[in-house]
Amino acid sequence: YPISCAFCSIASAYPYSPSVPSSSSQSPTSTSPALSSSIPSNPDITKLQPSCCLVLSAPNVMAFLDIMPMTEGHLLVTCRPHREKVADMQPEESSDVGFWLPLLAKTVAKVTGVTDYNIVQNNGIRAAQVVPHVHFHIIPRPGHVPELKSRSWTMFGRGQREDLDDEEGEKLAEEMRRVLAEEV
Repeated sequence: YPISCAFCSIASAYPYSPSVPSSSSQSPTSTSPALSSSIPSNPDITKLQPSCCLVLSAPNVMAFLDIMPMTEGHLLVTCRPHREKVADMQPEESSDVGFWLPLLAKTVAKVTGVTDYNIVQNNGIRAAQVVPHVHFHIIPRPGHVPELKSRSWTMFGRGQREDLDDEEGEKLAEEMRRVLAEEV
């Protein structure tokens, strides 16, 4: 890592590039224009394979739809630099993830209409971390449980979940970006 890390590939393909000038501080905790410039206007989902439906591209944090969502709106929130476990994160990265996570959870709830959700974060292979790069799952939990092959909520890995449809994902990510922009 980070050469073969899927999330580092996303960070490289979608670098933070503010569209408005901001102060020297890039921290989202200030009310700088950097907040709205962290929401990409129309990212090209075909830059990578599989496609990436990007919602947030901030200096230290990214958010994108899970390519094998458990439910509609399953969003991943990750630190931009390669950090394998939460304990490896730098203080500013942790602070920035903490700033964006509630806004993104609120965005997912508004877009999906589902107000109950799980936020899941795994550290290490024995803890079911499939991509060894810090990330949080925001998983909407609708009133109806989607039919699963094994009748269980297998959290990670192929076999229980279908791949995200690019067209549907692109529309969903666009709506999430719109709602997130309203939140900030």
